[in-house]
Formats: sequence, C-alpha cells, structure tokens
Amino acid sequence: MKKRLPKIVYWVATLWLALGMASTGIVQLLRIEEETSFIIDLGYPEYILTLLGVTKLLGVVAILIPRFPVVKEWAYAGFTFMMLAAVYSHIAAGRPGEVFPALLLVVLTSLSWYFRPATRRMAVTV
Repeated sequence: MKKRLPKIVYWVATLWLALGMASTGIVQLLRIEEETSFIIDLGYPEYILTLLGVTKLLGVVAILIPRFPVVKEWAYAGFTFMMLAAVYSHIAAGRPGEVFPALLLVVLTSLSWYFRPATRRMAVTV
C-alpha cells in the first residue's frame, strides 16, 4: 500500500486539478456573464478571459499527456503563478473571502507536481 499511495495521491490531485482548470478555462472562453462581470469587478479587462481560458486548457493537456516533462514543468509553474495571482487579486480587490478556490488549486497543483511519477519528471544529469 505504501508504494501505491503516492500514485493514488498523484492521480486524485491531478484529475481534480485538471477538472478545475478545464472547467474554469471553458467558462472563461465562453465568456459566461457571471465570470465576465467577476473579472471586470476585479479590475481586469474582458479580453484577459481569452488568455486565461486558452492557457488553462493547454496546461491541462500538458499535465495529462505522457512525456514532455519540460512542458509539464512549465504548465505546473504557470498554474501556480496564475492561481497565486488570483489569490492576490482577490485580496487586493477587498475580497479575501473569495480566495479559497484559487488556494485549493494551488494545493492541488503542488500535490500533483510533488507526487508525479518518475516517468513524468525531467531527467537530472550530474
């Protein structure tokens, strides 16, 4: 069981991360009215939704497909920066109570990255 636990944690965290990023990315690309007004209320222009949606969907593809460990590292970094920026935006806009979803995605990103199998890591040569 000890050998399987990291694999289970990896896949649970990765699938929840992928679901969260894909669903919000789709909502942003479709420019659902609630999401659009939410982003504008945070002080961002409406066109940022396209950038966020596309990068989230590309990141989901990158972390789910096998191989390409360098692309995976960039996707994990991008998710981390994006969600930390979301946390900061909520706090700066005076909405600290709305940081939970972004913090959850930061935790899922960290768990997925930390527990990823050796086949999904970059080879370290010394």
